[in-house]
Amino acid sequence: MSKYVKNLITEHLRQRLDGVRDALLVDVVGLKANTAHRLRSELRSKNINLMVVKNSLARRAVAGTPLAGLFDGIDGSAAVCWGGEDVVVLAKEVVRCAKDAQYTPFKLRRGVVDGQPFTADQIEDVSKWPTRTEMLSILVGQLLSPAYTLCGQLSAQGAALLSQIEQAAEKTQASGETQAVEQTSSAEQTQQVGQTQVGDQPQPADQSGPAQ
Repeated sequence: MSKYVKNLITEHLRQRLDGVRDALLVDVVGLKANTAHRLRSELRSKNINLMVVKNSLARRAVAGTPLAGLFDGIDGSAAVCWGGEDVVVLAKEVVRCAKDAQYTPFKLRRGVVDGQPFTADQIEDVSKWPTRTEMLSILVGQLLSPAYTLCGQLSAQGAALLSQIEQAAEKTQASGETQAVEQTSSAEQTQQVGQTQVGDQPQPADQSGPAQ
């Protein structure tokens, strides 16, 4: 391969990996063409890139970037994966595919997370972390939980207060009705007594004398 071609490939790799801080080095040696195509398609559905590179050129391309060191100590060709929603999704998908028998002998070799080197075992640990979306969901739940609790308490207290008001209103209404009945009964009794007294009074004697 001429120097000119090597420089073109190196520049292409540098552009593809520009700004990437999380990447995984994987082994695709021995993977059949149809299987490799299926693997690429599955990873692509998760917005994950898979690219086979020549290590010596890849080392030159990532020199001075967060991915520096990813290809150190590797001879021949390898493949690099990057992308996904976040590094956790990237790790989850690569680890899952590496454990899937249909993609044998695809395997994880190492990785770089936020510019820091990670072993294959450490990457597998990362794959067990909650994703960014899951973390946001947990955070929102924790933030809203006190508000839900407060609303529940206020609702319960409001319901208790309303119940007390309704009970007091019912008692007041019952008391008013009782007083009204008592007043009506008292008035009727007074009227009856008055009528009785009028009927018992003696009639004045007829004082007119015999007609003259």
